[in-house]
Amino acid sequence: MGDKTFELIKELTEIQGTSGFEDDVRRVMKKKMSPYVDKIEYDGLGGIFGIKKSKQPGAPKVMVAAHMDEVGFMLAQIQDNGLFRVVPLGGWNPYVVSAQRYTLKTKKGDYPVISSSVPPHLLRGKGAQAKVTVTDILFDAGFTSKEEALSYGVRPGDSIVPDVETIRTANGKHIISKAWDNRYGCVAVIELLESLKDVELPFTLIAGANVQEEVGLRGARPSTHKFNPDLFFAVDCSPANDTGDDPLAFGHLGKGFLMRIFDPGMIMLHRMRDFLIDTAEENAIPYQYFVSQGGTDAGAAHQVRDGIPSAVIGVPGRYIHTHQTMFNIEDYEAARQMLITTMQTLTPEKIEEIVYGKK
Repeated sequence: MGDKTFELIKELTEIQGTSGFEDDVRRVMKKKMSPYVDKIEYDGLGGIFGIKKSKQPGAPKVMVAAHMDEVGFMLAQIQDNGLFRVVPLGGWNPYVVSAQRYTLKTKKGDYPVISSSVPPHLLRGKGAQAKVTVTDILFDAGFTSKEEALSYGVRPGDSIVPDVETIRTANGKHIISKAWDNRYGCVAVIELLESLKDVELPFTLIAGANVQEEVGLRGARPSTHKFNPDLFFAVDCSPANDTGDDPLAFGHLGKGFLMRIFDPGMIMLHRMRDFLIDTAEENAIPYQYFVSQGGTDAGAAHQVRDGIPSAVIGVPGRYIHTHQTMFNIEDYEAARQMLITTMQTLTPEKIEEIVYGKK
């Protein structure tokens, strides 16, 4: 991986933007995508997409979508003592929330905040560690009262996001960051558009990022309805399950991009599956099959309008939905190559075959 790609990963993963608060990510996406597309368009919830229009009349449309949001919290209540109660935005394991550093984003500015924990000395003999919920955990910005917090512009509805530096591992094979779910997709979309900047495509490409995926795939519905593509590709990160000794577990770092064939929200159309497998194998792109317990924007997009054949070009990450995710550089490179090659391989005839089958 070159320094340019690493710096792009670092820039996008260190931005703080949880569900419903994607503005900072969107500004960077606009800046990075604009040189490579004919125009930028938005949907009503804030999704952003670059349009690379085909010169062929009546050309089909292909949509590639990341999502900009990361898991975080919304400030729900300011207590009289100045501490905050929150609600989670996205899925959190409550046992990884405590004693971490975050940023509280307010109208007046951003402030450091930490999540509470109880010293073990105060828990002895109480059995108090048996069960923890996110809503039990207080957030502390150091304000001494509710009035002081309010004077700094803090209000219920403000967002709280992990504050983490993106770094390489010692062996140079992995990167540690927050928000690889799903700034991976944002990075991949930008590098896809850059790679196609001088390529005339036989279809109109709509590539960008949705909002609010982590809270129920909300952004994919309006954006897909707006653009009405013939095919939809989500680019998203999924949980690796390779820290144990089960070789049959799905999602191993270093084994290639994820070929998601099933999740609770979508069964990949077999014609789409065959096209992607053929594309990967003909171009020697490493991949691994993936069956997931969670969904992606493809699960929402494939049911829009008359039905849109959809797929996910994914990567695995260890410890996602926490402050620290570890991912493999070669997996990202395989996913990027697969995304670019897929766009270079698709033709109107192949799109029609995926949608309707051979005639």
